[in-house]
Amino acid sequence: MYYRNANCAVVVYDITQSASLEKAQSWVRELQRQADPSIVIALCGNKTDLEARRQVSQEEAKKYAEEEGLMWGETSAKSGEGVSDIFTAIGQNLSEYVMCCRR
Repeated sequence: MYYRNANCAVVVYDITQSASLEKAQSWVRELQRQADPSIVIALCGNKTDLEARRQVSQEEAKKYAEEEGLMWGETSAKSGEGVSDIFTAIGQNLSEYVMCCRR
């Protein structure tokens, strides 16, 4: 219901908890089943400021994102690192989609 008419979604997981990526994957499946097929989904690993406690490798998350056709990035909500990058990338992706559909 919250994402019924959404153009994009950011699904966030905690890089320090493997189970967090598994939960994120279930949200991605839900979006793929229930949301508009053209929705832009970004998978975002958070807490890069806790690199020493990392349990989810970048390679694992990137591979999953590529297999599912998702955008991917990592951020730190604490420091702000990468936050504007992920939203800028989503905006560019949506802009390209709009331009494509208007042709």
